[in-house]
Amino acid sequence: MKKRKRILAGSIGIECDMPVRQRGDSIKERAAKAKATSAAQKRMNQLNSMMELELRLAANFPTAGSGLVIVLTYDDDHLPKTRKQAQRRFAYFLKKLRAERKAAGLPAPRVIYAPEVLTSESGRWHHHIVIDNTGDDLAMIRRCWGYGSDISCEKLCVDDEKNHETLARYMSKELREAQEYECRPGLHGWGCTRNCLKPEVDIVLVDEDERLDPPHGATLLLHEHRRTEFAGYEIIKYRLGSGAFRRPPRAKRRRR
Repeated sequence: MKKRKRILAGSIGIECDMPVRQRGDSIKERAAKAKATSAAQKRMNQLNSMMELELRLAANFPTAGSGLVIVLTYDDDHLPKTRKQAQRRFAYFLKKLRAERKAAGLPAPRVIYAPEVLTSESGRWHHHIVIDNTGDDLAMIRRCWGYGSDISCEKLCVDDEKNHETLARYMSKELREAQEYECRPGLHGWGCTRNCLKPEVDIVLVDEDERLDPPHGATLLLHEHRRTEFAGYEIIKYRLGSGAFRRPPRAKRRRR
């Protein structure tokens, strides 16, 4: 038997096979399997860290056009002086947007966002956001964003060149490139509203000879396989075909 860990986020899936220690294993075999499992988990953690934003985007905006990719830019009269001030103003914008959606009989917006200034060409504060597309969001956003008229908007694209991964890399580039705050441990360069969906994670036991293959019709994006004398691990990442994914359950609302 071996252990299979599966992460499903909208149209993106990651699966990893790792060994399970058996009662009859020798000390050498148990040590080898423990080492392989540790290496597999370390690699999974590395992939999860790199792709956390990608998976969150895929879980909430799985198909092309299901989300709007928007950049909100401050004008000269409303430029924030600090990151904290920009975050407070963005929080106020979200509060107004939720109220406007509620008044229109629409659900609260699901938003993934990232503030940026240090890596922009102009050095001007702006916010990258991805929001669920209900049809009239841009008009609402223009009414609620009171810090400038420079608002760009395009529908989320999901193909071989522009997809959740390229968008995640773009939204998180300041955290990778800027030295001002990248050394602070535990700091994310992005955030999301509480009602955003999370990727599904499950772990099952499968037969040792069961192949690790992507589902039928899926596009294989990554395949890693490491094998030693007694044990090894295997990881795949894939994108499901249109309409083949199932949406995770909506996040539960926290009680205050």
